[in-house]
Amino acid sequence: MAKEIITKEDQLPTDLLDELTASAGEGTTFDSSEMQIPFIRIIQALSPQIKKKEPAFIEGADQGDAFNTVTNEHWNGEEGLTVIPCYQETKFLEFVPRDSGGGFMGEMEPSNPDLQNTERRGAKEILPNGNELVKSDQHYCLIIGDGGMLQPAIVDMKSSQLKISRRWKTQIAMQKIRHPKTDALLTPAVYATMWKLTTSEESNDQGTWYNWTVAKHGLVATKEILNEAKLFREQVMKGAVKAVDETETLDKDTDEVPF
Repeated sequence: MAKEIITKEDQLPTDLLDELTASAGEGTTFDSSEMQIPFIRIIQALSPQIKKKEPAFIEGADQGDAFNTVTNEHWNGEEGLTVIPCYQETKFLEFVPRDSGGGFMGEMEPSNPDLQNTERRGAKEILPNGNELVKSDQHYCLIIGDGGMLQPAIVDMKSSQLKISRRWKTQIAMQKIRHPKTDALLTPAVYATMWKLTTSEESNDQGTWYNWTVAKHGLVATKEILNEAKLFREQVMKGAVKAVDETETLDKDTDEVPF
């Protein structure tokens, strides 16, 4: 009979924990250019994550759930996940239209003059070359997991999710706390705040889909967490860590939601 594999830290024997402590970090230092941050996205009705015959199928996942594009970890949409936002940037993504075969073409520089010469066709922004322009607000976060473990990820918001992103950024900017000694009002750093991300159903004349809901969850509880979040922000700003290649994670046809 195979021995049971113990995976929870509080179940490990003391002698093994001592060995793990002595060898902590050994063999885990890699070239930072190879370290990629996964995306957290919402599973929609057509997403391959809920199609049993698809390679991307995730056992137990359902539409409205959030999932990690690298590990396939998923969170119930109603229960959600708690995150510390550390950095945000807006990206402009180019796609071949679906009726022309579809496909992700790449990221466009904000200075590209074509961004100022798009044509609005229904809910879509069309570039001069006929491809579609998709704006994406990318929120670099630390997910607070079981036992307070921190996991880096990007919550990218596009299409109808952009209104949620704007609201979230406004809420972050408007936060105030009062210093107990000086009585001064302070705006806490973005990486000092915690937020609860859940999903909710939305609909219009084009269909029904799930969107993000963002709610304030308070401030980080320890200086250790604050410092780790600050370090993550600095690493992102220096380009020391990067997002997973969009071509590996983004399915334009199923990730998009109606306006």
